[in-house]
Amino acid sequence: MALTTIQDNNKLVQYSKDIRREYVRENLFSPYMGEGMNSIIRILSETKKGGEQINVPLIGRLFAEAKSKGTLVGNEESIRNFGHRIYVDWARHSVATDDAEEQKDSADVFGEVKPLLSDWGKELQRDEIIKALHALPSLSEPAGLSSTNGQRVNGVLYSAASAGQKNTWHTDNADRVLYGDAVSNYVAGNHASSLAAITSGMTFSKSILTLAKRRARKARPRLRPFRLKDGREYFVAFCGSDAFRDFINSQDVNDADLHGRAREAGGMNNNPIFQDGDRILNGVIVREIPEMDELTKVAGAGAGGIDVAPVFLCGAQALAMPWAREPTPTFRTETDYQFIKGAGVKMCYGVAKLASKWVEEDSSDEPLKDWGVFTTYVAAVSDAEAASS
Repeated sequence: MALTTIQDNNKLVQYSKDIRREYVRENLFSPYMGEGMNSIIRILSETKKGGEQINVPLIGRLFAEAKSKGTLVGNEESIRNFGHRIYVDWARHSVATDDAEEQKDSADVFGEVKPLLSDWGKELQRDEIIKALHALPSLSEPAGLSSTNGQRVNGVLYSAASAGQKNTWHTDNADRVLYGDAVSNYVAGNHASSLAAITSGMTFSKSILTLAKRRARKARPRLRPFRLKDGREYFVAFCGSDAFRDFINSQDVNDADLHGRAREAGGMNNNPIFQDGDRILNGVIVREIPEMDELTKVAGAGAGGIDVAPVFLCGAQALAMPWAREPTPTFRTETDYQFIKGAGVKMCYGVAKLASKWVEEDSSDEPLKDWGVFTTYVAAVSDAEAASS
Protein backbone atom coordinates (compact mmCIF):
# COMPACT_ATOMS: atom_id res chain seq x y z
CA MET A 1 0.00 0.00 0.00
CA ALA A 2 1.38 3.37 -0.99
CA LEU A 3 0.76 6.21 1.50
CA THR A 4 0.52 9.74 0.22
CA THR A 5 3.33 11.94 1.54
CA ILE A 6 2.82 15.67 1.83
CA GLN A 7 5.56 17.58 0.09
CA ASP A 8 7.36 20.14 2.28
CA ASN A 9 5.92 23.17 0.52
CA ASN A 10 2.39 21.86 1.06
CA LYS A 11 2.78 21.27 4.80
CA LEU A 12 0.64 23.49 6.99
CA VAL A 13 2.53 26.16 8.93
CA GLN A 14 0.78 27.77 11.90
CA TYR A 15 2.00 31.20 13.01
CA SER A 16 1.10 32.50 16.42
CA LYS A 17 0.00 36.12 16.54
CA ASP A 18 0.61 36.30 20.27
CA ILE A 19 3.91 38.16 20.63
CA ARG A 20 6.08 37.43 23.64
CA ARG A 21 8.41 40.28 24.46
CA GLU A 22 11.58 39.75 26.46
CA TYR A 23 11.03 40.48 30.14
CA VAL A 24 12.02 43.93 31.33
CA ARG A 25 12.08 44.49 35.07
CA GLU A 26 10.15 47.46 36.40
CA ASN A 27 12.20 50.29 37.85
CA LEU A 28 12.69 49.10 41.45
CA PHE A 29 13.65 52.64 42.45
CA SER A 30 10.14 53.90 41.63
CA PRO A 31 8.68 53.74 45.19
CA TYR A 32 11.43 56.10 46.33
CA MET A 33 11.07 58.65 43.53
CA GLY A 34 8.91 61.73 43.92
CA GLU A 35 8.75 65.51 43.89
CA GLY A 36 8.68 65.94 47.68
CA MET A 37 11.62 67.09 49.79
CA ASN A 38 11.81 63.71 51.55
CA SER A 39 12.04 61.61 48.38
CA ILE A 40 15.29 59.68 48.02
CA ILE A 41 15.34 60.41 44.29
CA ARG A 42 13.83 63.85 43.88
CA ILE A 43 12.09 64.50 40.57
CA LEU A 44 12.36 68.09 39.37
CA SER A 45 10.00 69.06 36.57
CA GLU A 46 11.31 72.11 34.75
CA THR A 47 9.66 71.47 31.41
CA LYS A 48 8.64 75.09 30.82
CA LYS A 49 12.17 76.47 31.06
CA GLY A 50 15.11 76.32 28.72
CA GLY A 51 18.80 75.77 29.39
CA GLU A 52 21.14 72.83 29.77
CA GLN A 53 21.49 73.02 33.58
CA ILE A 54 19.09 72.89 36.53
CA ASN A 55 20.30 74.15 39.88
CA VAL A 56 19.38 72.35 43.13
CA PRO A 57 19.86 74.60 46.22
CA LEU A 58 21.16 72.81 49.33
CA ILE A 59 20.78 74.54 52.71
CA GLY A 60 22.73 73.62 55.84
CA ARG A 61 21.35 73.54 59.38
CA LEU A 62 22.07 76.23 61.96
CA PHE A 63 24.50 75.00 64.62
CA ALA A 64 25.78 78.02 66.56
CA GLU A 65 25.42 78.08 70.35
CA ALA A 66 22.46 79.92 71.86
CA LYS A 67 22.91 83.38 73.36
CA SER A 68 21.44 84.22 76.76
CA LYS A 69 21.88 87.89 77.70
CA GLY A 70 24.67 88.55 75.29
CA THR A 71 24.30 90.85 72.32
CA LEU A 72 22.94 89.24 69.17
CA VAL A 73 23.86 92.16 66.93
CA GLY A 74 27.07 91.26 65.16
CA ASN A 75 26.79 87.62 66.24
CA GLU A 76 24.33 86.44 63.61
CA GLU A 77 24.97 83.07 62.02
CA SER A 78 25.29 82.89 58.26
CA ILE A 79 23.19 80.38 56.39
CA ARG A 80 25.42 77.86 54.68
CA ASN A 81 24.17 77.17 51.21
CA PHE A 82 25.39 75.48 48.07
CA GLY A 83 23.96 75.09 44.59
CA HIS A 84 24.44 71.74 42.85
CA ARG A 85 23.93 72.24 39.13
CA ILE A 86 22.77 69.25 37.16
CA TYR A 87 23.24 69.03 33.43
CA VAL A 88 20.44 67.60 31.30
CA ASP A 89 20.72 65.99 27.88
CA TRP A 90 18.52 64.27 25.35
CA ALA A 91 17.77 60.55 25.16
CA ARG A 92 16.18 59.35 21.92
CA HIS A 93 15.51 56.01 20.27
CA SER A 94 13.45 54.67 17.38
CA VAL A 95 12.57 51.68 15.23
CA ALA A 96 11.56 51.54 11.57
CA THR A 97 10.21 49.16 8.96
CA ASP A 98 8.90 49.32 5.41
CA ASP A 99 5.93 47.92 3.53
CA ALA A 100 7.95 45.04 2.10
CA GLU A 101 8.89 43.69 5.55
CA GLU A 102 5.45 44.39 6.99
CA GLN A 103 3.93 42.35 4.16
CA LYS A 104 5.95 39.32 5.36
CA ASP A 105 5.01 39.81 9.02
CA SER A 106 2.56 37.25 10.41
CA ALA A 107 2.31 38.75 13.90
CA ASP A 108 2.43 42.56 13.62
CA VAL A 109 5.86 42.82 15.19
CA PHE A 110 6.02 46.55 14.48
CA GLY A 111 2.79 46.96 16.43
CA GLU A 112 4.82 46.32 19.60
CA VAL A 113 6.89 49.46 19.11
CA LYS A 114 5.14 51.51 21.81
CA PRO A 115 5.62 49.06 24.72
CA LEU A 116 9.13 48.24 23.48
CA LEU A 117 10.15 51.90 23.58
CA SER A 118 8.53 52.25 27.00
CA ASP A 119 10.54 49.28 28.31
CA TRP A 120 13.70 50.71 26.79
CA GLY A 121 13.14 54.00 28.63
CA LYS A 122 12.57 52.22 31.96
CA GLU A 123 15.80 50.25 31.62
CA LEU A 124 17.77 53.33 30.58
CA GLN A 125 16.64 55.42 33.54
CA ARG A 126 17.10 52.56 36.03
CA ASP A 127 20.65 51.92 34.85
CA GLU A 128 21.54 55.61 34.89
CA ILE A 129 20.27 55.95 38.47
CA ILE A 130 22.55 53.05 39.45
CA LYS A 131 25.53 54.65 37.70
CA ALA A 132 24.78 57.99 39.36
CA LEU A 133 24.77 56.39 42.82
CA HIS A 134 28.29 55.07 42.22
CA ALA A 135 29.57 58.14 40.35
CA LEU A 136 32.05 60.55 41.88
CA PRO A 137 30.42 64.00 42.25
CA SER A 138 31.86 66.69 40.05
CA LEU A 139 30.95 70.33 39.51
CA SER A 140 32.08 70.34 35.89
CA GLU A 141 30.19 69.39 32.78
CA PRO A 142 29.83 65.60 32.41
CA ALA A 143 32.07 63.96 29.84
CA GLY A 144 30.24 63.45 26.58
CA LEU A 145 27.48 66.02 27.16
CA SER A 146 26.01 67.29 23.91
CA SER A 147 27.97 64.73 21.90
CA THR A 148 26.38 62.11 19.66
CA ASN A 149 25.54 59.73 22.51
CA GLY A 150 25.21 62.31 25.28
CA GLN A 151 25.79 61.93 28.99
CA ARG A 152 22.84 62.30 31.35
CA VAL A 153 24.65 60.88 34.40
CA ASN A 154 26.38 63.78 36.13
CA GLY A 155 29.74 63.38 37.82
CA VAL A 156 32.59 61.03 36.92
CA LEU A 157 31.46 57.46 36.26
CA TYR A 158 33.21 55.14 38.70
CA SER A 159 34.26 52.84 35.86
CA ALA A 160 35.99 55.75 34.11
CA ALA A 161 37.47 57.48 37.18
CA SER A 162 41.20 57.64 37.73
CA ALA A 163 42.87 56.44 40.92
CA GLY A 164 43.43 60.06 41.89
CA GLN A 165 39.76 60.94 41.46
CA LYS A 166 38.70 57.94 43.54
CA ASN A 167 41.19 58.87 46.25
CA THR A 168 39.85 62.43 46.37
CA TRP A 169 36.26 61.20 46.81
CA HIS A 170 37.50 58.68 49.40
CA THR A 171 39.22 61.44 51.41
CA ASP A 172 36.42 64.00 51.11
CA ASN A 173 33.84 61.42 52.24
CA ALA A 174 35.81 59.73 55.00
CA ASP A 175 32.81 59.98 57.33
CA ARG A 176 30.43 58.68 54.65
CA VAL A 177 32.15 55.47 53.55
CA LEU A 178 32.75 52.09 55.21
CA TYR A 179 34.93 49.26 53.96
CA GLY A 180 33.85 45.80 55.13
CA ASP A 181 33.01 45.28 58.77
CA ALA A 182 35.33 47.75 60.52
CA VAL A 183 36.08 51.46 60.45
CA SER A 184 39.77 50.55 60.73
CA ASN A 185 39.73 49.13 57.19
CA TYR A 186 39.78 52.71 55.94
CA VAL A 187 43.27 53.54 54.65
CA ALA A 188 43.82 57.30 54.63
CA GLY A 189 44.11 58.72 51.14
CA ASN A 190 43.89 55.37 49.33
CA HIS A 191 40.62 53.96 48.03
CA ALA A 192 42.16 50.86 46.41
CA SER A 193 44.04 49.85 49.58
CA SER A 194 40.83 50.23 51.58
CA LEU A 195 39.00 47.91 49.17
CA ALA A 196 41.88 45.44 49.43
CA ALA A 197 41.29 45.22 53.19
CA ILE A 198 37.88 43.60 52.57
CA THR A 199 38.16 39.84 53.09
CA SER A 200 35.84 37.11 51.85
CA GLY A 201 34.20 36.92 55.28
CA MET A 202 33.10 40.56 55.19
CA THR A 203 29.80 39.89 53.45
CA PHE A 204 26.71 42.04 53.92
CA SER A 205 25.10 41.33 57.29
CA LYS A 206 23.07 42.87 60.09
CA SER A 207 26.21 43.97 61.94
CA ILE A 208 27.62 45.76 58.87
CA LEU A 209 24.24 47.38 58.18
CA THR A 210 23.89 48.69 61.73
CA LEU A 211 27.50 49.94 61.76
CA ALA A 212 26.85 51.78 58.48
CA LYS A 213 23.70 53.36 59.92
CA ARG A 214 25.53 54.51 63.05
CA ARG A 215 28.28 56.04 60.94
CA ALA A 216 25.74 57.68 58.63
CA ARG A 217 24.00 59.32 61.59
CA LYS A 218 27.30 60.84 62.71
CA ALA A 219 28.29 62.12 59.26
CA ARG A 220 28.39 65.87 58.59
CA PRO A 221 26.53 67.38 56.83
CA ARG A 222 23.84 65.20 58.33
CA LEU A 223 21.91 62.69 56.24
CA ARG A 224 18.19 63.43 56.44
CA PRO A 225 16.11 60.26 56.95
CA PHE A 226 13.77 59.67 54.07
CA ARG A 227 10.93 58.97 56.48
CA LEU A 228 10.09 59.71 60.09
CA LYS A 229 7.39 57.71 61.86
CA ASP A 230 6.58 57.79 65.58
CA GLY A 231 9.94 59.40 66.27
CA ARG A 232 11.84 56.71 64.36
CA GLU A 233 14.17 57.38 61.45
CA TYR A 234 14.15 55.25 58.30
CA PHE A 235 16.75 54.91 55.59
CA VAL A 236 16.91 52.70 52.48
CA ALA A 237 19.92 50.55 51.52
CA PHE A 238 20.15 49.60 47.84
CA CYS A 239 22.29 46.56 47.00
CA GLY A 240 22.86 44.02 44.24
CA SER A 241 21.63 40.43 44.24
CA ASP A 242 24.88 38.92 45.51
CA ALA A 243 25.06 41.25 48.52
CA PHE A 244 21.34 40.74 49.17
CA ARG A 245 21.87 36.96 49.02
CA ASP A 246 24.54 37.19 51.70
CA PHE A 247 22.39 39.50 53.81
CA ILE A 248 19.32 37.25 53.95
CA ASN A 249 21.51 34.15 54.44
CA SER A 250 23.49 35.63 57.34
CA GLN A 251 22.78 34.09 60.72
CA ASP A 252 21.96 37.35 62.47
CA VAL A 253 19.31 38.25 59.87
CA ASN A 254 17.87 34.72 60.01
CA ASP A 255 17.69 34.96 63.80
CA ALA A 256 15.91 38.31 63.55
CA ASP A 257 13.39 36.82 61.11
CA LEU A 258 12.87 33.75 63.27
CA HIS A 259 12.43 35.46 66.62
CA GLY A 260 11.25 38.92 65.67
CA ARG A 261 8.36 38.12 63.33
CA ALA A 262 4.86 37.90 64.74
CA ARG A 263 3.14 34.61 63.92
CA GLU A 264 0.24 36.36 62.28
CA ALA A 265 -2.71 35.06 60.30
CA GLY A 266 -1.95 34.31 56.69
CA GLY A 267 1.17 32.26 57.34
CA MET A 268 3.61 32.34 54.44
CA ASN A 269 1.66 35.02 52.57
CA ASN A 270 2.36 37.61 55.27
CA ASN A 271 5.89 36.57 56.19
CA PRO A 272 8.72 38.23 54.19
CA ILE A 273 10.90 35.15 54.74
CA PHE A 274 8.85 33.45 52.04
CA GLN A 275 8.32 36.47 49.80
CA ASP A 276 10.48 38.20 47.25
CA GLY A 277 11.44 41.78 47.98
CA ASP A 278 12.70 43.98 50.77
CA ARG A 279 13.91 43.31 54.29
CA ILE A 280 13.58 45.90 57.03
CA LEU A 281 15.96 45.81 59.97
CA ASN A 282 16.81 48.45 62.57
CA GLY A 283 14.99 51.15 60.64
CA VAL A 284 16.70 50.39 57.33
CA ILE A 285 14.82 49.02 54.33
CA VAL A 286 17.18 46.78 52.36
CA ARG A 287 16.11 46.74 48.70
CA GLU A 288 17.60 44.38 46.11
CA ILE A 289 18.42 45.93 42.72
CA PRO A 290 19.66 42.99 40.58
CA GLU A 291 21.25 45.19 37.89
CA MET A 292 23.66 46.69 40.43
CA ASP A 293 25.83 43.56 40.25
CA GLU A 294 26.62 44.24 36.60
CA LEU A 295 26.97 48.01 36.86
CA THR A 296 28.67 48.65 40.22
CA LYS A 297 30.59 45.53 41.29
CA VAL A 298 34.34 46.17 41.57
CA ALA A 299 35.91 42.99 40.22
CA GLY A 300 38.98 41.62 42.00
CA ALA A 301 39.41 44.64 44.27
CA GLY A 302 39.17 42.82 47.62
CA ALA A 303 41.69 40.73 49.54
CA GLY A 304 42.94 37.81 47.47
CA GLY A 305 41.33 39.26 44.34
CA ILE A 306 37.72 38.78 45.45
CA ASP A 307 34.91 40.92 44.05
CA VAL A 308 33.46 43.67 46.20
CA ALA A 309 30.25 45.62 45.74
CA PRO A 310 28.81 48.85 47.12
CA VAL A 311 25.71 49.11 49.29
CA PHE A 312 24.18 52.59 49.15
CA LEU A 313 22.50 53.68 52.39
CA CYS A 314 20.31 56.57 51.31
CA GLY A 315 18.43 59.34 53.01
CA ALA A 316 16.24 62.09 51.57
CA GLN A 317 17.43 63.85 48.42
CA ALA A 318 20.25 61.41 47.83
CA LEU A 319 19.82 61.95 44.10
CA ALA A 320 18.01 64.42 41.90
CA MET A 321 16.51 63.76 38.50
CA PRO A 322 15.51 66.97 36.71
CA TRP A 323 13.35 66.73 33.62
CA ALA A 324 13.60 69.38 30.95
CA ARG A 325 11.32 67.50 28.53
CA GLU A 326 8.94 64.67 29.39
CA PRO A 327 8.97 61.52 27.18
CA THR A 328 7.28 62.36 23.88
CA PRO A 329 6.43 59.98 20.99
CA THR A 330 8.03 60.83 17.66
CA PHE A 331 7.42 59.63 14.10
CA ARG A 332 9.56 59.44 10.99
CA THR A 333 8.85 62.21 8.50
CA GLU A 334 11.01 60.94 5.61
CA THR A 335 8.79 58.10 4.37
CA ASP A 336 10.12 57.53 0.82
CA TYR A 337 6.67 57.95 -0.75
CA GLN A 338 4.91 56.37 2.23
CA PHE A 339 6.94 53.16 1.93
CA ILE A 340 8.94 53.49 5.18
CA LYS A 341 7.49 54.19 8.60
CA GLY A 342 9.19 54.68 11.92
CA ALA A 343 8.29 55.51 15.50
CA GLY A 344 10.42 56.69 18.38
CA VAL A 345 10.59 58.56 21.65
CA LYS A 346 12.52 61.59 22.88
CA MET A 347 13.11 63.00 26.36
CA CYS A 348 15.54 65.35 28.08
CA TYR A 349 16.70 64.83 31.66
CA GLY A 350 19.70 64.38 33.93
CA VAL A 351 20.45 62.40 37.08
CA ALA A 352 23.01 63.15 39.75
CA LYS A 353 24.07 62.14 43.22
CA LEU A 354 23.73 65.40 45.09
CA ALA A 355 26.85 66.78 46.76
CA SER A 356 27.63 69.84 48.85
CA LYS A 357 30.82 71.80 49.36
CA TRP A 358 31.07 73.26 52.84
CA VAL A 359 32.33 72.47 56.33
CA GLU A 360 30.86 72.87 59.83
CA GLU A 361 33.42 75.42 61.00
CA ASP A 362 35.36 78.17 59.26
CA SER A 363 38.08 76.56 57.19
CA SER A 364 39.79 76.95 53.88
CA ASP A 365 39.26 73.25 53.21
CA GLU A 366 35.99 72.64 51.41
CA PRO A 367 35.54 68.96 50.53
CA LEU A 368 32.85 67.96 48.03
CA LYS A 369 30.74 65.53 50.03
CA ASP A 370 27.86 63.27 49.09
CA TRP A 371 24.67 64.90 50.38
CA GLY A 372 22.40 61.96 51.17
CA VAL A 373 24.36 58.75 50.51
CA PHE A 374 26.54 56.63 52.79
CA THR A 375 28.51 54.04 50.79
CA THR A 376 29.52 50.66 52.22
CA TYR A 377 31.69 48.18 50.33
CA VAL A 378 31.27 44.47 51.10
CA ALA A 379 32.57 41.18 49.73
CA ALA A 380 30.16 40.02 47.01
CA VAL A 381 31.40 37.02 45.05
CA SER A 382 29.26 35.36 42.41
CA ASP A 383 27.34 32.16 43.16
CA ALA A 384 29.93 29.95 41.45
CA GLU A 385 32.78 31.53 43.40
CA ALA A 386 30.80 31.39 46.64
CA ALA A 387 30.13 27.69 46.17
CA SER A 388 33.81 26.88 45.64
CA SER A 389 35.15 28.99 48.50
